[in-house]
Amino acid sequence: MTAFLSHPQRNSIRLQLRQNLLLQGMSQAQWSELEPLLLVADYRKGDPLVRQGDEEMEQFFILEGMVKRVVSNPEGREMILRFAAETEMDTSYAAWRLRTPVPYSIVAVTTVRTAELPMPAWAEFLDRNPALKARFEYEVMKLMSEVMAHTITLHLLDAPGRLSRFQRKHPELAGRIPKKELAAYLNLTPETLSRLKQRTR
Repeated sequence: MTAFLSHPQRNSIRLQLRQNLLLQGMSQAQWSELEPLLLVADYRKGDPLVRQGDEEMEQFFILEGMVKRVVSNPEGREMILRFAAETEMDTSYAAWRLRTPVPYSIVAVTTVRTAELPMPAWAEFLDRNPALKARFEYEVMKLMSEVMAHTITLHLLDAPGRLSRFQRKHPELAGRIPKKELAAYLNLTPETLSRLKQRTR
């Protein structure tokens, strides 16, 4: 990890950060306050950014690549809760506020670069910027509601319905997620997913 302000590519990283949907519209003063808090980290495919059960928490802004939120049971069976890519964020904020360990892992689906900071520093920054805090907390609730809707979908929709809902809700991700990952997310085998995709073509 490298401090953002001393990163050799900080100018191009700054441009990527300005495209983040949550951070768009921040004032120059807010950027000047946030940038010194940020670290830039690079992850390989399969690397965990956060492990389920961790008590140290981070706020992540995704600059390049894609991550997934995953929960696993003691037997190692996994369920993918969501994907996030460039311009999006992922967070352990709800767990931090509830003072509980992180209930999921965040894992790199591809090679990933993030700008990140420890949750206490992010929370203090938000407290000094109430409008941003309100927007961020709304986004966190939206993420939780999206995860809930996905979980319900797995129970209520048949396989074609699950694929069709995903393609409608996430057209920007549909072509980028590896087939094995997408199949796991939709609770299908890769073979069933291939058959459904051929049928919808």
